[in-house]
Amino acid sequence: MPTNEKEQDRLDMHHEIMLQLLEGKIHLALIGDSPQRILDIGTGTGIWAVDCADTYSSTEVIGTDLSSIQPSWVPRNLKFEIDDMDQDWSYQNDSFDFIHIRNLSQSVQNWGKLLKEVYRCLKPGGYVEVAEVEFKILSDDDTAGYWFSRFADLLDESCDKLQRPTVTAEMARDILETAKFEDVKRMEKIGAMVLLTADAGTEAYGLAMFTRVLGMSTEDSLEVCRKASAEIKNKNHHVWQPFNVAYGRKPSNAPKRS
Repeated sequence: MPTNEKEQDRLDMHHEIMLQLLEGKIHLALIGDSPQRILDIGTGTGIWAVDCADTYSSTEVIGTDLSSIQPSWVPRNLKFEIDDMDQDWSYQNDSFDFIHIRNLSQSVQNWGKLLKEVYRCLKPGGYVEVAEVEFKILSDDDTAGYWFSRFADLLDESCDKLQRPTVTAEMARDILETAKFEDVKRMEKIGAMVLLTADAGTEAYGLAMFTRVLGMSTEDSLEVCRKASAEIKNKNHHVWQPFNVAYGRKPSNAPKRS
């Protein structure tokens, strides 16, 4: 994914739309009013972590990402770190009350390995939440345009080829249960093209995937992206995407690790 200013603005808009879908809540996991430490994996521009630090002003909040694109002026209880979520984590065992993962489908190489680290680093009784938008395009009145659907199909094909499938509601539940989290809850929200709300959205998500993964030419890839973007702006197309949120709890009786 690009990290230029236009893309950062799109990610911040994406965050605001997801807040609306969750009725103003920054998470659904039942973490209580006074968690001590929270970790945001793949924090991006850091906007979720900033909101979290403002919400829980006495909580230490850490946001990690491969790119250093986060603001320097942030709440005093928030810090950002450069880290690769796919590698072994340096955090201590049983050290977080809540770990937040959002919009990372294209980035996670191995959900089992990632959630093993999440499980290790959560305190017994701590929560993890996974929030992902599916790429599939749905329409209740069959008005989805051809290029909408073509774009989404190519994204799905790219992710499957990379062995990084988009996270469906069922997958979100299954990966948490497989990782031994309990009390897993999931919720599907209907959202209007939240991945593609800005002009840069189609190219940001599609261009590199189509050319590097599927071997399409730059010209053909740009044609799909731009025609899909044009259809997104056409109010005659009534489409939506599922937004899936799942959360689970590390068992309270899980043995602490030294």
